Amino acid sequence: MVGNRKNYLIRYFIASLLLLLMVYPFIYLVLNSFADWSQIDKKFIPSDFTLRSYEWLFAGGEAEIARPWIHAFFNSAIVSLGSTFLMMLVGVLVAFALSKLNFKGKNFINNFVMFHMFFPALILLIPTFLLIQNVGLYDTYLGLIIPKAVSLWAIFMYTNFFRAIPDTFIEAAKLDGANNLQILFKIILPMSKSITTVIFLFLFTERWTELLWDMIAVRSDEMLTLNVLISQMFGPYGGYPGPMYAASVLLTVPIIILFLFFSKKFQEGMQFTLK
Repeated sequence: MVGNRKNYLIRYFIASLLLLLMVYPFIYLVLNSFADWSQIDKKFIPSDFTLRSYEWLFAGGEAEIARPWIHAFFNSAIVSLGSTFLMMLVGVLVAFALSKLNFKGKNFINNFVMFHMFFPALILLIPTFLLIQNVGLYDTYLGLIIPKAVSLWAIFMYTNFFRAIPDTFIEAAKLDGANNLQILFKIILPMSKSITTVIFLFLFTERWTELLWDMIAVRSDEMLTLNVLISQMFGPYGGYPGPMYAASVLLTVPIIILFLFFSKKFQEGMQFTLK
């Protein structure tokens, strides 16, 4: 009995230590975003707090290095939501076809999707950039969104989930006169809320934190996303660590809010993915 209690305390201590190590960077980030500029990176828990770093962001910075930080935040929101919506739309359409329809070339497409899941996306970076530039989408929202409009991972996840849905639902809907799109959006998708939540959160987080494509696909300050501005912290903003911490908090908060809002559905969906 004593030995079991000792083992439990040891495991609890180790788990608590690991949790602390995981959340420590975020705690440090938040504290320094509110710290007085004279105490940033000098104390773990600052004694003086201020909103100066956030005021600096909302005011656009000082005149000599003014940047549209809040505009960049909305750029990130537009690009991330647009790309995520398209990735999920393409994912459900392709997955429904691969899992519930019979057509020539189905196995080839399925194998193609599987192959490209392991294909290094970096190889296609330059051809994609040149294509976007040649069609006149460079430095535009569409240039940021369209190249990220397909997620093979989303297609893979939806395909596996749709295959687990009994065909009797589809057959009954067809007898009632429903077409394939009605079956997908009125029957299949409502039954897929949990896995849809998981896919949405992962896709949105991945796109929200995308850096490489956002750096090369635009040139004007008005089109920069928030994560690109943060990546410049060792450049013109090296002398402004407080606003960098505040900008990082702004980049992190939407992900946390979404996770907390969809946490129940996320857990249900993860149970399916782990089966």
